[in-house]
Amino acid sequence: MSGGLFADLLKKGEIFACRDVLRSSYTPSELPHREDQINGMASILVPALRGETPSNVLIYGKTGTGKTAVAKYVGSELEAAGGDGSSKCSFIYINCEVIDTQYRVLAHLARCFGREVPMTGWPTDQVYEEVRKSLDEDHRMVVMVLDEVDKLTRKGDDILYNLTRINSDLDQAGVSLIGISNDLKFTDFLDPRVKSSLGEDEIIFPPYNAEQISDILQQRASMAFKPSVLAEDVIPLCSALAAQEHGDARRALDLLRVSGELAERVGSDRVTEDHVRSARAKIERDRVREVVMTLPTQSKLVLYSVLLLEEQGIKNVTTGAVYGMYKQLCPLVDLDYLTHRRIADLIAELDMLGIIHTVVVSKGRYGRTKEISLSISLAKLKAMILDDYRLKDLIGGTSSVQSRWG
Repeated sequence: MSGGLFADLLKKGEIFACRDVLRSSYTPSELPHREDQINGMASILVPALRGETPSNVLIYGKTGTGKTAVAKYVGSELEAAGGDGSSKCSFIYINCEVIDTQYRVLAHLARCFGREVPMTGWPTDQVYEEVRKSLDEDHRMVVMVLDEVDKLTRKGDDILYNLTRINSDLDQAGVSLIGISNDLKFTDFLDPRVKSSLGEDEIIFPPYNAEQISDILQQRASMAFKPSVLAEDVIPLCSALAAQEHGDARRALDLLRVSGELAERVGSDRVTEDHVRSARAKIERDRVREVVMTLPTQSKLVLYSVLLLEEQGIKNVTTGAVYGMYKQLCPLVDLDYLTHRRIADLIAELDMLGIIHTVVVSKGRYGRTKEISLSISLAKLKAMILDDYRLKDLIGGTSSVQSRWG
């Protein structure tokens, strides 16, 4: 390789013109089939350009329905409209999966307005006061997006309570909140005052159908790929597969991008249906791994209990058998065991994630029970679970653990 390690690899890169336009982080200048949502959000937020505080908004919709892209697009348009100096209007985007505590949210806001606030160490009230002062001193109208807001509320709704009441503490500024969630029911557990303040307006994002996803892919593909690279059946296939996944445009874009990357790696100058099907399998493998790796420790232990029962040759694994195995594993990793009812809930969650499969069967006069089986290769799943350092003591430590239901 006279040209160095990457010379030959660079020659293979004849597929993409700009692959980044297929990533979820990219915000396009046009958002097909979301005109109603864009106009609806703009009409709610336009008072900010007049120096008035807009209503708070809750945005709902499944993953990949354009919620974040629309919010960022409208936010950038809002800042551009106020860029002529006629109004001080700021748009702030916060991903609550990353910035996930009251302190971090307030500290992030304070730093957005030039305040030197440490990431930890101050009383929360002091950070809140820094935010309040910075807003009032700057006479600024702020539209703040809290993406995946339901992740923030898992640790209590104090932050939402403080943010929804901040306008009553401001004299020369205003704050409008936009909460984005996949979960229509997350407000059921909020303080009623927070719920009514946060949900003053609601915008629903329905799933895309196959035709709409095809339009989105055509738009992005024209920027992402070099001319004549895509076989005719690639976009229709990506669209159809994504439409089956509840109209998830993000998944469709990932599928198209990974298809191109697989074609590129094998030196092909065309992206074909075979590349799409290979990409789908790869994405599914990666998705399963991500889901398993990010499970809470208790859920991993429940999953490992199912795994051990199957490994011991137990057929028709029941919730009771899983709970018995789980209680034997807890001391090995220094965990307090949960109640039978809570374990049943965790089993239902694992079923919903597609990691296990459950079937309710009748036991006659003994009532009904769930029979549980793994949906993933036992060997691969075991490696994923034992990759967690918190469960390292399970390696070689389960030889004495036996099912009483065998």
